[in-house]
Amino acid sequence: MNTESTTQPVIEARQLDLTFQTNDGPVHALKDVNLTIDKGDFVSFIGPSGCGKTTFLRCIAALETPTGGALTVNGMPPDEARRNRAYGYVFQAAGLYPWRTIAKNIKLPLEIMGYSAAEQEERVSKVLELVDLEGFGGKFPWQLSGGMQQRASIARALAFDADILLMDEPFGALDEIVRDHLNEQLLALWARTGKTIGFVTHSIPEAVYLSTKIVVMSPRPGRITDVIDSPLPKERPLDIRDTPEFIEVAHRVREGLRAGHSDE
Repeated sequence: MNTESTTQPVIEARQLDLTFQTNDGPVHALKDVNLTIDKGDFVSFIGPSGCGKTTFLRCIAALETPTGGALTVNGMPPDEARRNRAYGYVFQAAGLYPWRTIAKNIKLPLEIMGYSAAEQEERVSKVLELVDLEGFGGKFPWQLSGGMQQRASIARALAFDADILLMDEPFGALDEIVRDHLNEQLLALWARTGKTIGFVTHSIPEAVYLSTKIVVMSPRPGRITDVIDSPLPKERPLDIRDTPEFIEVAHRVREGLRAGHSDE
């Protein structure tokens, strides 16, 4: 039980297990995962490929179904939370339809949800401003850089104003300079909106720079080897990465990853 918060956790996993049945036999993707995420947390999941971090995010989003344990999102089962539009989801690839303009890509979930044309326009304008893409609504995806396409994908996930934003390694394919810039922008967006964010990454500096809480996971079967509450201030210029505090947290993440491998 989370004794630090008097409010209901936004996401709570208790002894969560997930085993996939395959032609080659069962694959144990998650094992005994226990985690509490509170409102406004920025939680990064880091671990080696195949450790279950994306699988856990997909369980939250009701895209995968656990085979054991309990998982709640806003106090309800994940599939109910999905029906209640509790979250937006940003995938590794921007996934924009090339035949629709940026504005029309962002409108797509709003169209499906039945928002009026006037409200669609209002929400698209608002989220384009949030991700610093004002003036680009009439462009097509191929006219934007990779980083701008990912910002458009984030805008689409924010369009219906869900309280939770789930992000599966959205900046992994981008070069370091663009990635740094988008990390700064994401922190600013998080500060402005107060969203609860779950963020999958392979990058230790990215996890430490962005997060209030870092969840370190082991190789399959995916287990949590460490949960680190960041001591860093909410305001984080990029050069905070040169401070002793930042380096100390990064070292603890690295040690957690190493410990997970040694437990194999």
